[in-house]
Amino acid sequence: MRIQLNGESFEVPDGETVSALLTRLDLTGRRVAVELNMDIVPRSQHVSTTLTEGDQVEVVHAIGGG
Repeated sequence: MRIQLNGESFEVPDGETVSALLTRLDLTGRRVAVELNMDIVPRSQHVSTTLTEGDQVEVVHAIGGG
């Protein structure tokens, strides 16, 4: 199925979770924020949140600074 990932069309398997997507993108364990259809997905819900056709996903890397 196709989703929009950071504004680009991206193919994922049916039933893909946010957690599996982050693994596919090699972002497991990194400090990222995930927005799904303009709503933030808490880290605690990454495993249980399933993507569907046409979803808009934004993954933002947290960058420290001071």
